[in-house]
Amino acid sequence: MDWDPNQYLAFADLRLRPALDLMARVPLARPATIVDLGCGTGAATVPLKRRWPAARVAGVDSSADMLAKGRAVAADIDWVAAEIGAWRAAAPVDLLYSNAALHWLPDHGRLFPHLLDQVAPGGALAVQMPRMFRQPSHTLIEDVAREGPWAGRLAGLIKPPPVAEPAVYYALLAPRVARLDLWETEYQQVLEGEAQVADWTKGTWLKPFLDALAEPERSAFETEYRRRTRLAYPPLADGRTLFPFRRLFIVATKG
Repeated sequence: MDWDPNQYLAFADLRLRPALDLMARVPLARPATIVDLGCGTGAATVPLKRRWPAARVAGVDSSADMLAKGRAVAADIDWVAAEIGAWRAAAPVDLLYSNAALHWLPDHGRLFPHLLDQVAPGGALAVQMPRMFRQPSHTLIEDVAREGPWAGRLAGLIKPPPVAEPAVYYALLAPRVARLDLWETEYQQVLEGEAQVADWTKGTWLKPFLDALAEPERSAFETEYRRRTRLAYPPLADGRTLFPFRRLFIVATKG
C-alpha cells in the first residue's frame, strides 16, 4: 500500500506521544544497535537517535515516500527499504523498536517470536500498536463497506481485528524473556475542527478502502463515512472533538 506522508503527519504530535511513552520504558542504558521497524517518516527514529546518540540507528520501512521524508531530516540514520514482515537483522540488535506498524502484519503468533529472535541477549523488543478495531472510528469503515454498492469489491478488506488481547502476547513472549512489561493506555485525544476523526483514519485504516475505489464511488464512500463519524463523535461545546484512542504497549527484555 502506498502511503501519503502528508495525510499521516496531519496529527504528528498526537501520533508521536505514544512513541515517546514507549521509548521511555525501554530499560537499556547504552544500546549499540537500534532498529525502528516500520519507521514511516522517521518521527520516532529521530528521537531514538537523540536519546542514544552513540548507537547505530536504522529505520526500516516499505514506503519509499515515507523513507524520503526521513532521509531529508536525518542523514546520520540508516534508512532501509524492506518489507517489515520479512525483515531479518544481519546480526542481532540491542533494541528492536516498532511504533504503530505491526498491526498491518498478519500472523502475530509467528511474527512476534520471529522478531524476538532478531534481538541480542540482554536486548529488548519494544512495540506499540493501536487497539481500536472494535471502536466506531474503525467499525464504521466496515459498515459503510458492507452496505454500499461497492460491497463486493471491498469484502476482502474486511478482516478480524489484527491486534489480539494482551494475554495473547503474554503467552507468546513471557516464556522466552527475562522480563515482560505489558500495558494499555487510552489517550483522550482532543481534535480541532469538523470531521477530524475521519481525517485521522484517512491517513491509516480508511486509506486502503478509498484506494480500492474510483470516482465517484470513492467520494461517496468517504462522505458517508464522515457523516457517520460525526454522529459517533459529536463535537464538544467548544467545537473540538474528543477521540478516545487505546494503544497496547509491549517491552520484552531478553536474558
